Amino acid sequence: MSSVPHGPTPAPVAEPHAQEPGLDKRDGRLSVCTKVCYGIGGVPNQVASSASAFYLQLFLLDVAQIPAAQVSLALFGGKVSGAVADPVAGFFINKSRRMGSGRLMPWVLGCMPLIALAYFFLWFLPPFTSLRGLWYTSFYCLFQALATFFQVPYTALTMILTPSPRERDSATAYRMTMEMAGTLMGATVHGLIVSSAHGSQRCEDSVHPRSTAVSPDVAHLYCIAATVVALTYPVCGSLLCLGVKEQPDTSAPASGQGLSFFTGLAITFRHPSYLSLVVSFLFISAAVQVEQSYLVLFCTHASKLQDHVQNLVLTILVSAVLSTPLWEWFLQRFGKRSSAFGICVMVPFSILLAAVPSAPVAYVVAFVSGVSIAVSLLLPWSMLPDVVDDFQLKHRHGPGVETIFYSSYVFFTKLSGAVALGISTLSLGFAGYEAGACQQAEEVVVTLKVLIGAVPTCMILIGLCILLVGPTPKTPSQDTSSQLSLRRRTSYSLA
Repeated sequence: MSSVPHGPTPAPVAEPHAQEPGLDKRDGRLSVCTKVCYGIGGVPNQVASSASAFYLQLFLLDVAQIPAAQVSLALFGGKVSGAVADPVAGFFINKSRRMGSGRLMPWVLGCMPLIALAYFFLWFLPPFTSLRGLWYTSFYCLFQALATFFQVPYTALTMILTPSPRERDSATAYRMTMEMAGTLMGATVHGLIVSSAHGSQRCEDSVHPRSTAVSPDVAHLYCIAATVVALTYPVCGSLLCLGVKEQPDTSAPASGQGLSFFTGLAITFRHPSYLSLVVSFLFISAAVQVEQSYLVLFCTHASKLQDHVQNLVLTILVSAVLSTPLWEWFLQRFGKRSSAFGICVMVPFSILLAAVPSAPVAYVVAFVSGVSIAVSLLLPWSMLPDVVDDFQLKHRHGPGVETIFYSSYVFFTKLSGAVALGISTLSLGFAGYEAGACQQAEEVVVTLKVLIGAVPTCMILIGLCILLVGPTPKTPSQDTSSQLSLRRRTSYSLA
């Protein structure tokens, strides 16, 4: 949902042959404990990303009371920082030397406490008011960059846990399951803690309906929620360290001449099917992030659904998690282009919510949106391997090409989300959004209805048109091991 695909694809890591604790010497099987501990390591990033995706914008506007223009800058800067950190992290991690705990684990464990601190201060209300915009912009940029520096080596651990492809796929399944659980936990726990700060009772008890004063209790609730989420980093990091041991990197480097990132980027973007895929999902991914980011604001200020916010968020996430395996089956049974129509299912319901903002309609829209979001997150990671195979059949480049495809896709989708959120938040400022007010001007209400209905609808339809009229990649009839390798490197998230 924010959430854009979260978890950039790392550069290929050579497969080692040495054994580690928890690894069966006969067939390279990993113990269940190792897989569970590995999956738990990815939970904190999903918890934090989910909570910030749904509630950060509301916090910055109504609690921190930052002007909408500064909130726009903060959101844009943070997303851009995460995008830029993707190739930078891959470069520095590939250049790093092996230490006592390995080559990747020091990056993973070293980033965790820094991310926890950056996340806490992202929700902390400083005593000064004049520089709050700079405060939150700085910490959001820092959080996004550090999260990327954590995610790159963490996902790379999949490739060196075991030489067995089957066990790598199993470890990835454990990771995806834990990350989905983290996504649910983040939005649920954070929402439960801060729900009383934005309920309808708050405005009913207010002497001045348009008062912009912030209660100390509200800021305290957000600090408690931030602390709870931040603590998941050291807890899950400890379990990851205890249960997963990085194997020595003793194998020879892969043969073949690879491409530099920028050279490969120029070549890959001349490939028609990849260009079509990226451009289409620039619009679709941005639409999903806008829909997600403005749901809470819409329920708070453009409808009388403040008391339903937490349940609506939970409905979206549960619907997305439960429908993901169904979409995987549909995709394999009826084809990838056919499943793309599932993305536009949310279009009429989003328009309906903007026109009839009632509780029954909102819950139906939340359920359908979760179903559509699931396929919008799953589909690009399923189509990318076909595009890469098509490219390799025509160009026959050396190793590393898949990394360029994946990292550039993550980069541009993050960038599109940054632009969409930045511009849309800026529009609230032009509409006259009043921070902390219980009742907004009619222009703000109309703007929120447009952002929750018309804007995602237009972007989804444009993206689908580009995707459906674009060229279809040709895939090889055999050599499935290459496709399995690429799928192991995919990572998508609901937040």
